[in-house]
Amino acid sequence: MALVKPSNTTFAKIKVIGIGGGGSNAVNSMIISKQIQGVEFIAINTDAQALLTSQAETKLQIGSNFTKGLGSGADPEVGKTAAEESYEKLKDLLYDTDMVFITAGMGGGTGTGASPIVAEIAKQSGALTVAVVTKPFAFEGNKRMHAAEEGINFLRETVDTLIVIPNQRLMDVVDKKMTLLDAFRLADNVLGQGVQGISDLITVPGLINVDFADVKTIMTDSGSALMGIGEASGENRASTAARMAIASPLLEVSIEGARGILFNIIGGEDMTMTEVSDASQIISNAADPQANVIFGATIDETMGNNIKISVIATGFDEQQMGYASSRRQPFGAFSSDSQSRLSRSQPSEPTQTKIDRTPDGYTQPLTTTQITSSKTNESPFVQSDGFRSDEQPKSAIKAKSATPTTEFEDEFEIPAFLRKKQ
Repeated sequence: MALVKPSNTTFAKIKVIGIGGGGSNAVNSMIISKQIQGVEFIAINTDAQALLTSQAETKLQIGSNFTKGLGSGADPEVGKTAAEESYEKLKDLLYDTDMVFITAGMGGGTGTGASPIVAEIAKQSGALTVAVVTKPFAFEGNKRMHAAEEGINFLRETVDTLIVIPNQRLMDVVDKKMTLLDAFRLADNVLGQGVQGISDLITVPGLINVDFADVKTIMTDSGSALMGIGEASGENRASTAARMAIASPLLEVSIEGARGILFNIIGGEDMTMTEVSDASQIISNAADPQANVIFGATIDETMGNNIKISVIATGFDEQQMGYASSRRQPFGAFSSDSQSRLSRSQPSEPTQTKIDRTPDGYTQPLTTTQITSSKTNESPFVQSDGFRSDEQPKSAIKAKSATPTTEFEDEFEIPAFLRKKQ
């Protein structure tokens, strides 16, 4: 019988799209790191000059007639209008795509305003749509935070899964002596891990494969979700990596009660069946007894003595996650004028709003990211070498590194070990 060699057209087509200054910076970092393979990187911006610095193979300037290529001026309404002007170009860009990752810094103009439009087009094209976005630091002010929250609320309605990374929360767990540049790079790393943790499940071939259909089963309109990554070496490395993947000091909730679990374990040739079994047992025990568990195992010689585990958990109860499912007016706080105009773009039939968080625990505790399937969480950002919310005020870097709770951060959003300090 003749062997049939798979062609590239049989692989899942995955696109990672950076929108606005923050999203484009994040994509640049992912490209430079060379850790995410088998995907197409795309940069979308209203700022023509900023696009010149993008290392993405595909670049799209949106709203060229409306903005003249000069950016959005930190106005989400401008970002939204620019995306609407380029609607057909965006449709062509997302045509025939299986999965779309959207990265953006919420609170600015292009990322906040255009991301929901891009997500809506991706979802309508039939692609599994996952957004990995950031929320501003508290020192950036209430106005920017409010804009980010409104943008996140709107984005939540248009994606399958939403991962929100809290910059402010990140400040609570890093070394206080960490330089500003290193902090930005760390935030960027966390965002990249959010994308890589999911894409690796699909693009990295395994001894026991987790394919795109498995990921789609777990993540499509699945409600709140958690996503975590753990990596460890030495004695009990598999058990340690499993526990890191399902828990983090950045999160208060665990995967307890999850009704859908998808995880992948990667190790060297010395990885044993007992280690795979131990890790599987730890993750399964933390979920609902009736959970649908899908797992994969991959042998990677470059792992050395390390074992790495990626986990996606879905199917949580809304009350368990502590989020209200009520829909809020998207972009309602930008301005009285923009509110009426933006409301016209709301989907006629809102998808159900579910939220959640996720850990990306890596070897260090602060690597865990929050994830929200079809709905939301929190976020950070960086600039140039780090991921930063697009068009962040330069004055922001002079602010002190205090970590106050703003009116936009529920007490529930603060981990227990941090709440006790307040």
